[in-house]
Amino acid sequence: MTLMAYGWDSDWADAFAPYEGAGLVPGRIVRVDRGRCELVVADGGTTTGAGAGAGAGASASAGTGTRTRTLRADTEPVLSADPRDAPCTGDWAAVDTTPASGPVVRALLPRRTRFTRSTSSARSEGQVLAANIDLAVIAVSLAVELDLGRLERFLSLAWSSGAQPVVALTKTDLVPDITHLVTDVERAGPGAAVFPVSAVSGEGLDALAAELAGRTSALLGQSGVGKSTLLNALLGVEEQESGPVRGSDGKGRHTTTTRDLLLLPGGGLLIDTPGLRGVGLWEADEGLSQVFAEIEELATHCRFHDCEHHAEPGCAVLAAVEDGTLSHRRFESYRKLLREAAWIASRTDARLRAELGREWRRREAAGREMYERKRGGKHRKAF
Repeated sequence: MTLMAYGWDSDWADAFAPYEGAGLVPGRIVRVDRGRCELVVADGGTTTGAGAGAGAGASASAGTGTRTRTLRADTEPVLSADPRDAPCTGDWAAVDTTPASGPVVRALLPRRTRFTRSTSSARSEGQVLAANIDLAVIAVSLAVELDLGRLERFLSLAWSSGAQPVVALTKTDLVPDITHLVTDVERAGPGAAVFPVSAVSGEGLDALAAELAGRTSALLGQSGVGKSTLLNALLGVEEQESGPVRGSDGKGRHTTTTRDLLLLPGGGLLIDTPGLRGVGLWEADEGLSQVFAEIEELATHCRFHDCEHHAEPGCAVLAAVEDGTLSHRRFESYRKLLREAAWIASRTDARLRAELGREWRRREAAGREMYERKRGGKHRKAF
């Protein structure tokens, strides 16, 4: 196996060139765990022991043709106050294999893409779940009622990451007729390929594997949607533990606890991720525009260029909702995600936070005025 199987190409070699003269070697991070990471690096043919010095064959140029080895390395030198800059599964790194204490990651190569969500902490932070991916594979179970709003959230983050979103509809063997479900998903995710699959019957696995071949993908979704089972089916081996789900809501417990970069037998790589309970938006404006492209198009026909689609006269979006052209569910999902994106952005931008505060106060005043008019000019507090 060579580094080319892990996505190494001439562009990565160019990005690594400044580090080659310092005796560092390129490697791809396949797992991060408590300040250390596992990487795949080129084996110069002189040693296969993790932590031992690499030979001349482990240079950037030779890294495409020589066999690989896995080593564990310290990431302390590249840790940053911004968690988004921390080493992540999928990153390419410049590794120093000479220290007696063991290999050390000295630098990360600039990322091409990164799938980032907002953390659930009180602080406004983004967490990178996977780096340098070509496809973001969103697993959705058909064994429970479809949550199209959550899917639209995932798709917005996927488009914003720079990767191409793909939807894997799992557990098709449990649903007699999936035609209308596939249609609903396609409408919720314009531009995203949809693959109905079953790890039990094998339905759709070949088509999905062909889509993933030759690229780096990340498998994302809630616990219980069948990610681990799907991964095992794609790999052809029991790589990850899978567990049962609750019958009441179809939710499962975390059986995957780390993010691992794995080689697929048909070519390509897949990053398996733990189930996500919370999927907060992060810098998702571009993704929202892609997911809700038809609403963005309708908005260009509103009477006012700054129409907020609330109660303005001549609003083309509201007109589409009223005549059924645009579903009320999809419109409300769009508004909800827009509000959340604005709120997240305001937590790190003082100017935007002040503008948002003024807008909320304006709407509050307008609401009070409307209330007073309905009460004949007499204002009463509503509890």
